[in-house]
Amino acid sequence: MTIKSFHPPQRTLMGPGPSDVSPRVLSAMARPTIGHLDPVFVTMMDEMKTLLKYAFKTDNELTMPVSAPGSAGMETCFVNLVEPGDKVIVCQNGVFGGRMKENVERCGGIAVMVQDDWGRAVDAQKLEDALKANKDAKIVAFVHAETSTGALSDAKTLVEIAHKYNCLTIVDAVTSLAGSKLLVDEWKIDAIYSGTQKCLSCTPGLSPVSFSANALEKIKNRKTKVQSWFMDLNLVMGYWGGATKRAYHHTAPINALYGLHESLVILQEEGIENSWARHQKNHLALRAGLEAMGLTFIVPENERLPQLNAISIPEGVDEAAVRNILLNDYQLEIGAGLGAMAGKVWRIGLMGHASNQRNILLCLNALDDALGRVKAPIKHGVAVAAANKAFAG
Repeated sequence: MTIKSFHPPQRTLMGPGPSDVSPRVLSAMARPTIGHLDPVFVTMMDEMKTLLKYAFKTDNELTMPVSAPGSAGMETCFVNLVEPGDKVIVCQNGVFGGRMKENVERCGGIAVMVQDDWGRAVDAQKLEDALKANKDAKIVAFVHAETSTGALSDAKTLVEIAHKYNCLTIVDAVTSLAGSKLLVDEWKIDAIYSGTQKCLSCTPGLSPVSFSANALEKIKNRKTKVQSWFMDLNLVMGYWGGATKRAYHHTAPINALYGLHESLVILQEEGIENSWARHQKNHLALRAGLEAMGLTFIVPENERLPQLNAISIPEGVDEAAVRNILLNDYQLEIGAGLGAMAGKVWRIGLMGHASNQRNILLCLNALDDALGRVKAPIKHGVAVAAANKAFAG
C-alpha cells in the first residue's frame, strides 16, 4: 500500500478548540526553519515575550511559551510551585479543576477540594471558608474560564482572598486569554497558563505562561528538585531568559513559534481590549439567535464565557446525530459535552479568528436545518434574523 500526502478538509471550527487559524499564521509557519540558537531567532523570542506580556497585561519577566500544549503549561505551574507535603486548595467547577487536583497529587501535595456546581462560577465564600479551615495551605488553584461548561469565574476576587491567607495562586486561562478581560498584574496573579489554540487562534502545541516575582522566589528556594527536568524553570530560564547569551535546554518548536508570534502580532494590531469587546459582541448575537430558536444556556449570563457557549440539548434529540449533520453537510464543528456534561450540552466556540459574523450566521442556519431534520421542538426560521438584529443594534 502506498500512503499519499494528507490533505485535510476545510472545516469551520466552532467547538471548544482548536479554533480557526488565520491564514497569516499558517503562512508564517511555512517560513524557512532556522536554528533555535540563531541570533535572529533569539531576537524573535524577545519580541514574543513582549507580545505575551501585552496579551497577559503583565510586566512579569518570566513570561514565555512552554514548548508543549496547554496541559503542559498547567503542569509547569504545578511542578515548579508545589512541593511534597504542600497543601493546595483546588476550586473545581468542571473538568479542568479535576486535572489540577491530579497535578497536585502527582507532585506529592495535598489537594483540598472546593466544589461548585458545573456550569457555575467558583464561589468566593466557599474558598474563604476552606482557607479558614486550612490555615497551612500554601497555594490556591482555580480555572478562570472553565472550557467544559462555559463558566467564567471572578479571578480578581479569588486572588485577593488567596493572598489574604498568604497563598500563592495558580490560574488556568487556557480559554480566557485574549477572549475575556484578564489583568495579570492588576489582579496580582502569581502563576498563569494558557494555550495557543483558543482565542489566540494559533495551532495547538504551545502554552503561554507567566510567573510573578513571588512565584519565582518560591521556585528558586525549593527544598526539593522540580520533579520534571523538562519543565524545571530554573533550567528553562537559561534558554528563555533576557540575556543575549542563551543556554541550550531543548530544541524549540521553531515554526510553531513563528505562528504564535504572528498570532500575537495580529492581536496587537486589533488591540487586546478590542478583542475582548469583539468576543462579547459576537456572543450576544449568537445568544439572540439561539434563544430565538428556543435553545437555552446552562450558565447564568453574569457568569458566562462569551467565547464558549454551552447550550442544553433539547429533550429527545440525538446530540451526536446533530453534530454529524453539521460536520458532514456544513463542514462545521461544534463540541459535545465533557465529563458530567456529556450528552447534556453542546459547546459552541466563538474564539479568536473564528469569532465573526459569518461563522455565527452559518452556525445558526446549520443548527436550524439539523434540528429540523431530527424533529427537535424548536422555532424554525427565526435565528438568523434575531442574530442580524443584534448585530445591527
